[in-house]
Amino acid sequence: MRVLMIGAHQDDNEFESGGLASKLIKNGHVVQFLSMCNGCGGHHILGPKEISERRAKESAKVAKLLGIKYDIWDNDDCNLVADLATRKRTIRYIREFNPDLIITHRTVDYMPDHRATAQLVQDASYLLTVPNECPDVPAMRYMPVIMCSEDKFTNPVFRPDLVVDIDSEVDVKLQIANINVSQVYEWLPYTYGHEVPDGDKERFEWLKGMEITSDTTDEEILNAGRGYAIRYALPAARHRQRLIELYGEERGSKIRFAECYEVSEYGSPMSEDMKQELLK
Repeated sequence: MRVLMIGAHQDDNEFESGGLASKLIKNGHVVQFLSMCNGCGGHHILGPKEISERRAKESAKVAKLLGIKYDIWDNDDCNLVADLATRKRTIRYIREFNPDLIITHRTVDYMPDHRATAQLVQDASYLLTVPNECPDVPAMRYMPVIMCSEDKFTNPVFRPDLVVDIDSEVDVKLQIANINVSQVYEWLPYTYGHEVPDGDKERFEWLKGMEITSDTTDEEILNAGRGYAIRYALPAARHRQRLIELYGEERGSKIRFAECYEVSEYGSPMSEDMKQELLK
């Protein structure tokens, strides 16, 4: 299976779909990341050139950890628009990779770059199969399946078609977060008013937050404070019934960490075989 994860910014794919990416790679599939923006807006002290160069180095470390190709486009943060030129670039890029599955944002996201990314994928979806559109790159015979990662927005409400067990990959996701130093220890704490401790060990424990074990209840997770372990556990706590429907009572009731996806009607329908491969 060839899977293309398209995020607006360099930490979007990692934080929303990094667990599934890691599982798929270990199971022999091909995963590629695309960030539509260059990261130039993600800091409160460093200027655009400094932070975009630093974030590119962080993304290269993520790519090495996962064993993937990671492309970053030259669009400035907060300036991405779903215009015709970027749509055609998106069509060409997707065709060249030829994915079976695309994962991206929903169009109702809070951030304009996220919305534009989702709109570009949506606008490209049918056109991927039209030979006379961007004829310099061969058209795909069929549209890929398209999934959207989870968000909290309610108009419309996110639909958890797939809730994927990532218990085996949560340590990888925490490593990925730890690699994104400029974001998780600098920019995001600044935006939320959090104090970050000194020392690598202390910082990482702060990053994780609450220790989550097999005995931790959904109620404890839902009522907990900040921390990336909590962030990665919340989808399982929120969608416990869906996990049980997908995995059965015995396994579904025990899963602590998960990622959630909505299947988009703009792509091809998901086959049962693909669904089962994603749920492994």
